Amino acid sequence: MKPTSHETAIQYLKTSSFSERDLRFREAINDLNYHFIKTNDVQVLKDIYFKLKDITLRNIILGILMHNEIGLKQFFLDVYKKERYLDMKLKAIRGLANYTTETEIEQIMENFLKLLMKRPENTPYNYQEYEFIRSACGLPYLIKKYGYSCFEKALRQEEKQYNEMPEAFKGHYSFDEDGNLIVLRNPNEAKEMMNNFFASKNSRN
Repeated sequence: MKPTSHETAIQYLKTSSFSERDLRFREAINDLNYHFIKTNDVQVLKDIYFKLKDITLRNIILGILMHNEIGLKQFFLDVYKKERYLDMKLKAIRGLANYTTETEIEQIMENFLKLLMKRPENTPYNYQEYEFIRSACGLPYLIKKYGYSCFEKALRQEEKQYNEMPEAFKGHYSFDEDGNLIVLRNPNEAKEMMNNFFASKNSRN
């Protein structure tokens, strides 16, 4: 992405009124690039984040801000409490790790692990969250950068739960270290695999 695309987007977000239904507003958020975020951009994005109802747009902004080390500790703490999905909570943890000690992170990861272990009860085929957690952007990144045992423990638990899922829900996509989506299987093929699984399961009931 050219820097000018980002600059046009951030300038629009700074000067336009908030309207998440507006196509240009949504496109501006999609055109942001974390490489070009400046200190005076951060407050604008923080304000927009907490106004947004659209989880996809919040996820984009969170993915951008998790790379920055510009006084965002309280922001990431608030995000961790606000968001329900574990992939977004983990992005908040990745941001928080820039500011906190291992002991502080361990306390947060205890809560994260409890939530993770409950997932199979209500979401037995939880591949959307698992694929981010296990990707290069998720716990493996945090383990490589910080080496904390709490991250390793959480990854072992996630892998246990991931491996217990049927094959139909595995290996459809992943994420690189920057959080960019990597498509591993044609979406139509992935959908067919899951549909066949549920059809087969229903036929047995």
